[in-house]
Amino acid sequence: MMEMGLLPGTPVELVRFAPLGDPVEIKLRNYHLSLRKLEADKIQVH
Repeated sequence: MMEMGLLPGTPVELVRFAPLGDPVEIKLRNYHLSLRKLEADKIQVH
């Protein structure tokens, strides 16, 4: 995940869920990233 730019303190924005809930699309560092729900569950939001 760190290789994709998901570092501690990086702002992320939830863009949308797929119709069946998997994958999830997030926006970070001016690009969109699709993650499986199991991967997205590892992102902690404060």
